[in-house]
Amino acid sequence: MNDFEITDLNKIHRLPKRGHYDRETIYGILDATILCHVGFVQDGQPFVIPTNYARQGDTLFLHGATTSRLIRHVENGEPVCISVAILDGLVLAKSAFHHSVNYRSAVVFGRGRLVEVETEKLRALELFTERIVPGRWQEVRQPNRQELKATAVVAIDIESASAKMRGGPPSDDEDDLGLPVWAGVLPIQQVTGDPVPADYSDSSLSAPDAGLHAGTEP
Repeated sequence: MNDFEITDLNKIHRLPKRGHYDRETIYGILDATILCHVGFVQDGQPFVIPTNYARQGDTLFLHGATTSRLIRHVENGEPVCISVAILDGLVLAKSAFHHSVNYRSAVVFGRGRLVEVETEKLRALELFTERIVPGRWQEVRQPNRQELKATAVVAIDIESASAKMRGGPPSDDEDDLGLPVWAGVLPIQQVTGDPVPADYSDSSLSAPDAGLHAGTEP
């Protein structure tokens, strides 16, 4: 994997030492969570829409109703900005000024297209399903013709991207080190809870193991 070119579009200006431009780091963050925020401008009005996504190589897939404003914007080839962030910990310092959070974030830029070939569309829908629970696609009923017709899938080629991360303890000033205040990190993890079966679910069937999508930084 090579680095994305650093340009005015993706350059990290605030605390540039936390910036990363290599695909391994950026794609690792994208693959560690399933929810993104898509930013776009339509008729001079900015919008930011949360949605789930899937990645294959240098391409991100989004899906939604064929009438979706976001989907229509992307399928027309208009530019979008997509961001994800994973909260890894609360950083508690001895001063209010040095409180922070540990996190991993990525911002990608690109333009999209409508996925019209049925095999590619089904593959993208499989990726969405597998991102929620690995192995789920083979267990459930596949989309029927009506469902495929009602669902639009768009592919966004990643043209530029960067990542920004913070990890480690707080950075207190020397004069504050003796203050009688606890300092350190409260780690945060995203975990799945106990399964809650649907009323119509067969009690003899075991719930799938969704695993973890994001947790403390690697």
